[in-house]
Amino acid sequence: MPTYEYVCAKCGHEFEKFQSMADKPLTTCPECIRNKKGRGSVKRKMSGGAGLIFKGSGFYITDYRSEGYKQAAKKDSDSAKPTASTDSKPAATASKSESKPAKAKAKD
Repeated sequence: MPTYEYVCAKCGHEFEKFQSMADKPLTTCPECIRNKKGRGSVKRKMSGGAGLIFKGSGFYITDYRSEGYKQAAKKDSDSAKPTASTDSKPAATASKSESKPAKAKAKD
């Protein structure tokens, strides 16, 4: 549940209220009512909100994968690895003779 900040238009009192998001915003100042100054109207302030802090060694997408997914991923990564060649000789490159274009005959 979030904490909302309010400010009174009548007395300037600023306060925070811990409310559910489904709750309606407050309309009267509790300080004005307590001090018997009438009913000051309050407005919800724009707030920067609270930061979200993760503590621990870290959270990764792979932390919560099923065993079936992990086995399939391992199989895919094993098949993607290049296999070592048993032939220790380098492959011979066949040299091709380059063909040259025929010379065009000059017209007289």
